[in-house]
Order: sequence, then structure tokens, then C-alpha cells
Amino acid sequence: MNRYARISGLALVLVAALGCEQRTDKTDDGGIILSISDFDGLPISISASESESAGVVQVGEITVQSIAKNSSQPTSALMRVEIDSYEVTFSRDDSGSRVPPRLKNYIFGTVDPGGTFSLQNGPIMRVDQFNNQPLKDMIEEGFDTETGSTVIRLKVGIQFFGRTISGDVVQSQVAYFTVEVFP
Repeated sequence: MNRYARISGLALVLVAALGCEQRTDKTDDGGIILSISDFDGLPISISASESESAGVVQVGEITVQSIAKNSSQPTSALMRVEIDSYEVTFSRDDSGSRVPPRLKNYIFGTVDPGGTFSLQNGPIMRVDQFNNQPLKDMIEEGFDTETGSTVIRLKVGIQFFGRTISGDVVQSQVAYFTVEVFP
């Protein structure tokens, strides 16, 4: 009998632990889409040497909008998004193939359904990008040794990541702009 009581007690504890989590015991009845809706203060050209000595290249402001997938359904607090990071990727928009490494920046912000989140002065390049090719060539040689050009045209992509209060993973589409890098 004592053995049966222990097994029953353990089973109740396990059911309670695996049952419902307080944050997600309700559903959000829809879903959220994140959209990068505005940029302000985009760098269109930068000096690799000057930026490397400053240690960072930033975007003045990026606005991320939260849009309910099903606008005919009411929204709830469970659809609030906790934004936790953004990622910057690079591709060449010229004849070169070498690109700086991606930048992952961890942040904290929240956006209510139908609301916006603004990132102020978000870094898009740091020391790691300048210490790697092809930007390293621009600083040390004054030109891209792969292409022989004194200008590198980079296609910069930014994407935001987060999670709703109810636990759904959300991310924005990648938004792109072009930056020209000179020595």
C-alpha cells in the first residue's frame, strides 16, 4: 500500500508539472506578423577606415510593426511580442563574393498587437565586421583585393526575432538596403 501511495503521489506531481504553464494556459486565437515598417538614418556610404576607428556603424531608427494575422478576430495581451534580437546579414551587390560575417545583436523590447517598436541607433557593423574580409582590405590596402575596386557595394539585410507571450516564435521578413564602402 505504501508503494502504491508513493507512485500515486509522484504521478500527481508529474501531472501538475507538465500540465499548464501560467503564461500559456490560454491561446491567442490568431497570430502575429512582425514587419519592418520604417527606417530613418540609413548609412548609404561609409569610410571603412573611419568607421573601424569609431568601432560601429549604426542605423538611426528602425520601426517594427506588429500586425494581427486575422484582423477580424480580437487581439489579446497574449499576442504581445517580446523582441529579443535582430540579425544583420551581408551579400555583395557588385562583382565580389567575400562578405563580412553576420551580426547578431540581442536586445529587449515589447510590441503590442497593432503597435510598433522602435530601435534607436542599432548597430549594423562592429569591430568583427571590420576585422574580416573584404572590409579589412579596404582599411589595410585601400581597395578590395578580390575585385581591385576602391568601392564595395554591400546589400545589408536586417531581420527581427521574438516570441509572443503565449510562446509563438515570430520573426520579421528580411528588409534590405545598400551601403557603399570606400577606404
